[in-house]
Amino acid sequence: MADKQLFKIGEVARMYHLSLGILRHYEKEGLLAPEYTDPETGYRYYSTRQFEVLNTIRYLRMLDLPLADIKEYMQNRKIPVIEEKLRHQKALIQQKKRELELIERKIDHRLQHIEDAKDSVLDQISLVSLPPLRMVRIRDSLQPKTYLDLEFPIRRLQEEQPDALVFLGKVGIGIPKEKLEQKCFSQYDLVFLLLDEEDEYYGHVETLPSSLYAMIRFRGSHQEAPVYYQKLINFLALHQWEAAGFSQEITLIDNGMTSDPEKFVTEIRIPVRALARCPRN
Repeated sequence: MADKQLFKIGEVARMYHLSLGILRHYEKEGLLAPEYTDPETGYRYYSTRQFEVLNTIRYLRMLDLPLADIKEYMQNRKIPVIEEKLRHQKALIQQKKRELELIERKIDHRLQHIEDAKDSVLDQISLVSLPPLRMVRIRDSLQPKTYLDLEFPIRRLQEEQPDALVFLGKVGIGIPKEKLEQKCFSQYDLVFLLLDEEDEYYGHVETLPSSLYAMIRFRGSHQEAPVYYQKLINFLALHQWEAAGFSQEITLIDNGMTSDPEKFVTEIRIPVRALARCPRN
């Protein structure tokens, strides 16, 4: 080996800004064998012949090609092989880009939700027009005392779904129109999951039409809700409105976001329409 310039594994690692473990891993995977291994000491030595191979490995790894694909190419170095590997890698990257863009939109929605919840005007009824709402709902009679009482119906909404869809501000409970008119504010008959535009749900999804809602936000959770339902019903009667569907009660800030109950915020909204006027004789 006297006619070849050899470099110790540590020298090669420093030149290429790699760890010794990476070089040993490349050797184990059959990608880069040392030029010479001292039988007595076990020291590994590399020549400039390995530098060309290492340059190729590092460049293809920079393109995020798996080691298995790199090994296959190194064992069959032909133009069609590398073209196929690069095209396949480009397709994977495009798919990852779509996935990351989807994640980015979901993060934006959650940040908007948190900012909106933090800026809540409390104990004040307002009329708000909301766009169509995509949702999944199930009928389930319950009287929640804590957020834990919702866990089982939430699991029912989430079952068979490959992606996690449940998050604060997306899950709510509702009271049917008939019970609102009867002023039964402690018994809920449905649980729903609101879906963002990009959410994929495997099952029946319905879209509620754009509607006008009477809405109130208050400090607290479901236990405090009956008082605010009564305020909403009184408001509707005063302004000659009536409920046009089931209520949507959503905790905007609760135990899932903070351990401080003083920061909890819940929203109740009821779709409304003007009372029909009797025709004059």
